[in-house]
Amino acid sequence: MNDDALLQISQLHAAVLDRGRASPVLRGVDLAVRRGSIHGLVGESGGGKTMVGRAVLDLLPDAVRITGGSIRYDGRELVGAAPRERRRLLGREISLILQNPMTALNPAFRIGAQMIDVLRLHLKMSRRQALLRTLQLLRQVQIREPERVIWLYPHELSGGMCQRVLIAIAFSCEPKLIIADEPTTALDVTVQQEVLRLLKGMQRRLGTTVLFITHDLGVVAKLCDDVSVIFAGRILETGTVADVFAQPKHPYTTALLDAVPRYDRPDRALHPIPTSLHEQLWQQAWQYDAR
Repeated sequence: MNDDALLQISQLHAAVLDRGRASPVLRGVDLAVRRGSIHGLVGESGGGKTMVGRAVLDLLPDAVRITGGSIRYDGRELVGAAPRERRRLLGREISLILQNPMTALNPAFRIGAQMIDVLRLHLKMSRRQALLRTLQLLRQVQIREPERVIWLYPHELSGGMCQRVLIAIAFSCEPKLIIADEPTTALDVTVQQEVLRLLKGMQRRLGTTVLFITHDLGVVAKLCDDVSVIFAGRILETGTVADVFAQPKHPYTTALLDAVPRYDRPDRALHPIPTSLHEQLWQQAWQYDAR
């Protein structure tokens, strides 16, 4: 057990259950997220990184079940906890930033109404208090004319503005932990940089712990303090960003770094991840399942 960890995941297993057959999606995940840090969880699509975040939030798909292991948040065990206890934590102490801002917000309600509802539910504010707090939050995420924006519907905002609203909602109750599930994937590069600076600035100001799920090593390098590399539902390597990027210990991490374009080295050839390495890692995963 890591005493410095706000979130400690130990030997977490999850599987898709279909007609009595279990297909593993998480294979003994071990992950410790230090208090006040941004921890990147990086890997290819289908590697299990989103499933880890959803397991923490108790938002796994209906067909997926946790079959073993532990998720401890601030010393409390979440696996097997009563639904009422989990609901009390979500939003108030553990929050979420989703991948696609245009679908994460409810299209039927105005921006202000959605933010005010969150504050009234979790912080028991009056409607006026929640309105003033909403305007303050929108200013903090650098949205101009918040008095006008609160009356708009999500489709009337750009993708970048919607993502700023989601960040404002995520930080609105000043949670201890935020799960950010590829929050910049749907944004263009310029807006992505602005959103990342905003996210890091608010995280540093409030001391929030962030589990940042992504497939982009460039984002990890700019944003994160620590990083874990995942493949086939298994953590292959964990360390500080500086250490992992400078001296990767696992061949898969090395292959991921070799596949990333380098703006400072335009003459450097890109190397796709070898098929043989993929096959080797899947073979190891199947051997793990057979134990």
